[in-house]
Amino acid sequence: MTAMNHGLAIPELSLVALVGISGSGKSTFARRHFAATEVLSSDFCRGLVADDENDQEATRDAFDVLYYIAGKRLAAGRLTVVDATNVQADARRQVVETAREHAVLPVAIVLDMPQALCEQRNAARPDRRFGPRVLRRQHDQLRRSLRSLRREGFRHVWVLTSPEEADAAVVRRVRMRNDLRDETGPFDVIGDVHGCLDELTELLVLLGYQAERDQAGRVVQAAHPDGRTAVFLGDLVDRGPDTPGVLSLAMAMTTAGHALAVAGNHEAKLLRALRGRDVRTSHGLAESLAQLEAREAAEPGFRAAAERFIDGLVSHYVLDGGRLVVAHAGLKEAYHGRASGRVRSFALYGDTTGETDEFGLPVRYPWAEEYRGRAMVLYGHTPVPSAEWVNNTLCLDTGCVFGGRLTALRYPERELVSVPARRTYYEPARPLAAPPAAGTSSVAPATAPSAGASAAPSAGASAASRREPDVLDIGDVLGKRVVHTRHHGRITVAEANATAAIEVMSRFATDPRWLVYLPPTMSPVSGLDGVRLAPFQVLAAEKGAFHDRDHRWHLGFADRLAAADPDLLLPTRHVVADLTGAGAGAGDERRATAWWEELTGSGGEGMVVKPLANYVRGPRGLVQPGLKVRGAEYLRLIYGPDYTEPANLARLRDRGLGAKRSLAAREYALGLEALDRLVAGEPLWRVHECVFAVLALESEPIDPRL
Repeated sequence: MTAMNHGLAIPELSLVALVGISGSGKSTFARRHFAATEVLSSDFCRGLVADDENDQEATRDAFDVLYYIAGKRLAAGRLTVVDATNVQADARRQVVETAREHAVLPVAIVLDMPQALCEQRNAARPDRRFGPRVLRRQHDQLRRSLRSLRREGFRHVWVLTSPEEADAAVVRRVRMRNDLRDETGPFDVIGDVHGCLDELTELLVLLGYQAERDQAGRVVQAAHPDGRTAVFLGDLVDRGPDTPGVLSLAMAMTTAGHALAVAGNHEAKLLRALRGRDVRTSHGLAESLAQLEAREAAEPGFRAAAERFIDGLVSHYVLDGGRLVVAHAGLKEAYHGRASGRVRSFALYGDTTGETDEFGLPVRYPWAEEYRGRAMVLYGHTPVPSAEWVNNTLCLDTGCVFGGRLTALRYPERELVSVPARRTYYEPARPLAAPPAAGTSSVAPATAPSAGASAAPSAGASAASRREPDVLDIGDVLGKRVVHTRHHGRITVAEANATAAIEVMSRFATDPRWLVYLPPTMSPVSGLDGVRLAPFQVLAAEKGAFHDRDHRWHLGFADRLAAADPDLLLPTRHVVADLTGAGAGAGDERRATAWWEELTGSGGEGMVVKPLANYVRGPRGLVQPGLKVRGAEYLRLIYGPDYTEPANLARLRDRGLGAKRSLAAREYALGLEALDRLVAGEPLWRVHECVFAVLALESEPIDPRL
């Protein structure tokens, strides 16, 4: 946009790209509005690496230096300015990607000066040895770029079109919306309400708030006589009996300055529904929409006011000088005070391990166990029976709507206050999960290898998830049958039933310690008791590797193992489908699709589609050996809550996946080669050749959007 009233508002923490052809005055503008240490000039970096600021052959190395320094500054929370022409889309892409990597907002300030003026300025500089043709090319590139800057990802765009406008411009640094460090409280931080207005009112009164009621007896305002501020942790809506009543009270309290509120994942979904987006009306959303319609009939304009309120909610707040952070699903330290789609997604949805539990719900990654930040983090999202401290973090969602309690923490007193639910309003999909005890570690669920996962025990890495696949080995350790599983750097040991080992030996006539297989799921537990695995492929045994067998053989053997040791192993659900559309398999595709819809509709991540045999060649070469087909709810964690918008879907469909598929196929082949060398008894360095080859392939840059 044009700099209205000559004021250019930019976030205090951002990566600013100056855009303009040579001679447009970018460096002069930078010196006038930014500190010298904030500006990284491509010319200066050329001088650093080549002793000549105009040596174009040093450009690549110069930008390596520039963005290395930019990354260090952004990681430290310092505004940074890139002073380069930035008229090419590839150059600007690096700006946007660097900003996203460090969860800051990218800003473009464009100096669109007349070409004749720039030619005149360059002619007066003896160090500028290029002619008008170069400037014309840069000017053409700039003109083509002006309309696409926001589509490229720049959150703020300012365009200055004359020297007078550039001279009159004033850069104004704006505090981030999530930065409320000057708000010191005291606060009363309240967990997930989910439409439970009676319990919320009771809790506020217990906390000392004075409630105001209308003629109908509804609570319409609440204020604390001592000036305390309530903080709502999101998920005010859905599942409970009075979503409009809770929204109305929260709206009134925040408007009057008696409360703060952050967005939850249920608010994000309700907002999409209110805007007419195609969303699944599950998990209480249908009831909320019906309640809002009834409130709208009695109070016209309420629905629009609720939509504006929800739309204005931020992902998190940093409070009390940075000593307190509040977010619906929690927030790791690197994201505190930052702003990006990735930060908002983490704050609303949390992070998952990539698999689902026995109830079909995503398994949450235990970020709090690894948290070592200075700030106290208060959050909700995942209901727990009682609030317990874990590394200076506290989950305050104690499942009121599920018949539990509504809980608040008085800050800075660190005092918990709660009221019981009057009844169970909504049956939970799974029992409330107990929080991990401070100072202890829990068994992390195993991760399913995805499309292109290597079969090698130590070489494998999934091309889709970029995580090392878990490898299990039934062996004899200190005289006990045990199972080892590696996940996120942890080693978990659980005693196995000897009948499983007997089954292995009878099948393969081999020592069972050689059996290596991959499991897609592990039941979440807080200790070693109750660990259960669902293997889906047998990789190798002492007598050889089994990648030449089809998947029915692998699953059949896995079922025999599960039957032999049901306390440790689970059968893996699967469907065999003929996708040719002929004969008896004509309805298989519909049946498989319906199964996928059932899995994802109940909160599951999705399913893995494999060809019947490991090696299938189609018209375009080798068919992908495995492909994860995820559901919409999980994909929102990866691509953001608005990935289903038509423009975003079109961009995703237009991606070129050839490089990624090729990389996955090569890694898969290397994994199989490593297995063959291992069971053939070749020297270990020969196996490690394949391992290091996979690591080398992993170092190849891939567009993170793929």
